[in-house]
Amino acid sequence: MVRYPKWKILVIAAVLIVGAALAAVNLIPAERLQTMPAWVSDRQVNLGLDLQGGSHILLQVDTAALIRERMDSVVDAARDVLRGARIPYEGLGATLGEAAVTIRDEARAEEARRLMAESDRDLVVNVGDGGRMTLRLSEEGMRQRQAAAVEQSIEIIRRRIDATGVREPSIQRQGSDRVVVQLPGVDDPERIKALIGKTAKMTFHLVDDQGASGGQAPVGTMLLPMREARGTADAQRRIAVRKRVVVSGENLVDAQPTFQDGDPVVSFRFDTAGGKRFGDITTQNVGKLLAIVLDGEVISAPRIREPILGGSGIITGSFSVAEARDLALLLRAGALPAPLSILEERTVGPALGADSIAAGKVASVVGLILVAVFMVAAYGLFGLFAVAALVMNMILIIAALSLLQATLTLPGIAGIVLTIGMAVDANVLIFEHIREESSLGKPVLSAIEAGFSRALTTIVDSNLTTLFAGLLLYFLGSGPVRGFGVTLSIGIVTSMFTALTVTRLLVATWVNRARPTLLPI
Repeated sequence: MVRYPKWKILVIAAVLIVGAALAAVNLIPAERLQTMPAWVSDRQVNLGLDLQGGSHILLQVDTAALIRERMDSVVDAARDVLRGARIPYEGLGATLGEAAVTIRDEARAEEARRLMAESDRDLVVNVGDGGRMTLRLSEEGMRQRQAAAVEQSIEIIRRRIDATGVREPSIQRQGSDRVVVQLPGVDDPERIKALIGKTAKMTFHLVDDQGASGGQAPVGTMLLPMREARGTADAQRRIAVRKRVVVSGENLVDAQPTFQDGDPVVSFRFDTAGGKRFGDITTQNVGKLLAIVLDGEVISAPRIREPILGGSGIITGSFSVAEARDLALLLRAGALPAPLSILEERTVGPALGADSIAAGKVASVVGLILVAVFMVAAYGLFGLFAVAALVMNMILIIAALSLLQATLTLPGIAGIVLTIGMAVDANVLIFEHIREESSLGKPVLSAIEAGFSRALTTIVDSNLTTLFAGLLLYFLGSGPVRGFGVTLSIGIVTSMFTALTVTRLLVATWVNRARPTLLPI
């Protein structure tokens, strides 16, 4: 105990100095932090939605649209299978959740059923009277597709929001088809909602040469509105484009806002497969119009003047700078698998967060004072050592939250306040064991050494149990519960460090200098 190794002293000092430096960064305003030297850490504790305000949005994945799109693909697949097998059919079409077709040659109806069942394992295929064959998704197939759509939507929403610079957004699944999005500190929720809500499904179609006749689209084409006509006298202008997708936005690998002749535009680049298809289409259709369709609206229809073989191009469309930036962001993040609808939106004002922070500060300070008074009254000088270790413990908690870029919520503050009380438990165990050993007549050094040794097993056991509980709250909980688990777990780890090393170092330093014959405890 008297000969405390120097390397241990250096390690403890280094941890405390680094912790104090990381925690001190939180005292610097965020605006000034941007102008600080590069060696100054810019990591600060992020405040949650309940502390700094922001937006809470509940979204629902449109599974009906997802099923409609799936059944459309089933119809296309059925057409290819039946034509490939030269099986005559009629009346091929789809309704919500089911596709149907009539096999003209009833003798081949079973063959058609078998071919369709083999082409898609998720299909349930039945044949009725008159060669009528129905195709629908199995329950398991629908559940898997819905779950995959929700997970994909969460990932794409996260990419879109991360690109806007929102710090520590919370994006979580709720139920089977809902997504909860919490955006702390968002000052433009309308823009975020617009980015989240857009499907951003981009496709390239050739414009029909004949155009619409009498407002009707020719066979194999569709009438789509022109974006460039919005807000003009020609706002009802529509253009006939072929239904066949020549290149899909799924082949995009990058999109960036840029300028062409002083006007904002969006440059894009395809992957190898998409670039080859794009090159083939532009080579074969020089002089024709190529429509760029985003979410059912033609945003641009430039004329192909020459083959584009580099796999890249530019989207024009009378964009503003903000529109070009947002469009590039959407295309980079990818298209949502299904439309999202906003079921609920709540805005949390910063005034509530300010009250919560103030109440948390008061609770923390009062708790710290009461614990300090109790420890000093119960253990005298050793109580002061415990209070000093407790202060260092609080500094290390803030440092750890800053280093991990964790989000501090109101339940997280509650976890810190709870940690204040729990942090001195280890010291209480140590001091009580030292007191017992001293009452048995042992010398000062022997009593101190025995007190730390006997308390070690109990301290590790009790703190590990609480740590496991905190980790379970983090991994199995969500939102506020997770925030509580984070601060509780960090507090347990730092309190064990300060109790077993910092307090012991303070006691060892005092023993070396004072050479006491009686314990002040």
